Amino acid sequence: FIGIGAALLIALPKYKLLGYASWILAALNILLLGVLLVPGVPDWIVTPRNGARAWISLGPVDLQPSEPAKIVFVLVLAWYMRFREEHRTFRGLVLIGALSIAPIALIMLQPDLGQAMLFIPPLLAIFLAAGAKKRHLFAVLAAALLAAPATYPFLMPHQKARIVGLVKQIQGDRTADEDVNMQPVTAQRLIGAGGLTGAGEDLSRALIHYNRLPERHNDMVFSVVVNRWGMMGGLAVIGLSLTWIVGALATAAAAKDPFARLICVGASGFLVGHLIVNVGMNLGLLPIVGVTLPFVSYGGSSLLTMWVMTGLILNVGLRRPRAPGRPSFEYAGGDDD
Repeated sequence: FIGIGAALLIALPKYKLLGYASWILAALNILLLGVLLVPGVPDWIVTPRNGARAWISLGPVDLQPSEPAKIVFVLVLAWYMRFREEHRTFRGLVLIGALSIAPIALIMLQPDLGQAMLFIPPLLAIFLAAGAKKRHLFAVLAAALLAAPATYPFLMPHQKARIVGLVKQIQGDRTADEDVNMQPVTAQRLIGAGGLTGAGEDLSRALIHYNRLPERHNDMVFSVVVNRWGMMGGLAVIGLSLTWIVGALATAAAAKDPFARLICVGASGFLVGHLIVNVGMNLGLLPIVGVTLPFVSYGGSSLLTMWVMTGLILNVGLRRPRAPGRPSFEYAGGDDD
């Protein structure tokens, strides 16, 4: 109910007002992310969990600043790029990407690699929607993929262990099934037990209880859904997420205001990232990195963030499409590729 109320509240003011306030919101969010990393902050304010300093205690509830950072990230990037052209060059594209590094770097230092990864899909989606050349984007992606192995020595021990565990799963090595791979292997076992239509309520409760899946209410909730309602239930959850994404992109297509269009594209990029990573973790296709399933996983900050993004898209959809007062990222001709 709080999330729905927040969505309705964010849908009321004209979205351009949020654009004017985006840099102020960005500064406040960077401040909150910085507080998490300041040495000497009492544990009753910042309590480490699972090896990460990612939550600020607000008494009865906790705030995870990396979640509202997603909203601010979309607003700032959309507002900054709405009338610009420099991202049409490779140098400009790289420079704007570098400007986006601040929240990603602060989140990685918590350390929370999973949350940091989620900023990449919306960044690429906004670049693409704003007219960045595809060959430049492919070149940046190729360079990032080639450089990725070089970051391995800088990862935390538990992050390295999860990557090693995923490689063992792919190789069919079962030696880590009772150690680092216990969580993904248990999730896959529960998914397999769900079959096509699910194990049924009583059997599913027993399976989930006795298998003792860690974070079954949060990161691994997709395996619980599939165990209870089978592959059809899992596909239904994915289908609902895809419906949200299609609705966001349809709203973007109908919007003539470049800022509004990029808001919708950026928000859909975050949901796509959440969906792919969470389902991939549960199926054993990706390492466990602590990413929630939107609108399903337990977690107040995550749920509130997704509802606010829904409110932003509703805000755009409620406004009559109108062309901007100055040229935006509209490019004609074959030079777009």
